[in-house]
Amino acid sequence: MPMLSRGKHRNPSKGACFMEFASYLAGERWSDHPSCTHPLLAGLARLVNDHTSDAARPRLAELIPSVIGLTGDDPCLDARIALCSARAALPVVAHERQLAMAVSILSAEHVLAELEGRSAGDLDERSRQALAQVPDAARWAYTFGRGVRVSPKGFRRYAAPNTVQLAVRGIAQACVPDPDRLLRDLLADAIDDCWALLRPAAGFDAGTAVDSAVESATRAGAEPAPAAIDPARWADACRLTGMSA
Repeated sequence: MPMLSRGKHRNPSKGACFMEFASYLAGERWSDHPSCTHPLLAGLARLVNDHTSDAARPRLAELIPSVIGLTGDDPCLDARIALCSARAALPVVAHERQLAMAVSILSAEHVLAELEGRSAGDLDERSRQALAQVPDAARWAYTFGRGVRVSPKGFRRYAAPNTVQLAVRGIAQACVPDPDRLLRDLLADAIDDCWALLRPAAGFDAGTAVDSAVESATRAGAEPAPAAIDPARWADACRLTGMSA
């Protein structure tokens, strides 16, 4: 049974990052880029894994089942993951990164408005609250973005991955009491946002998503579905990491 650690690992005996553990639980080929999870969400998970301290990293394990099967081609996914990352980072990162995060929030909101057929100025309340905490950066971002159009394709390919990377690194280096908690909360919130988009009728949060994924994998007589959790491996993971079965 692999144990969570930083970086990429050749095989389970050497340890596992968050997404390698996900590939293991999903019964996929050992990889930190498994097909069971949206690529940008997987990228966020790898970054959070690597920037979390060794002492706090085991607390990420309970989130792993909730990313298995969480994937799709909707470009809104990339925008929502980037937006979640920028909102989490904006209030705590260094000033130069705050400017980038504020621009990222406005850009992601613009892309989502275009994709969802909303007015470009119609911001999510969480975005308004994040921007209100750093008014100078917000004013600069509004001025910078005036007249600039970001295409959904360009945002998905370039801006979204860069936003996620800058956000995680900024939080990890921020002068705050518990960056590990902020990183875990960011990943959990991004998972929740993806569940809300892909499974809107389910009403999941990261905790209930774990319960549902495990229940579907362990239901008596049920055949394991593609990208479902392997129940035996999940039981071993719970036993060795202290998670709840």
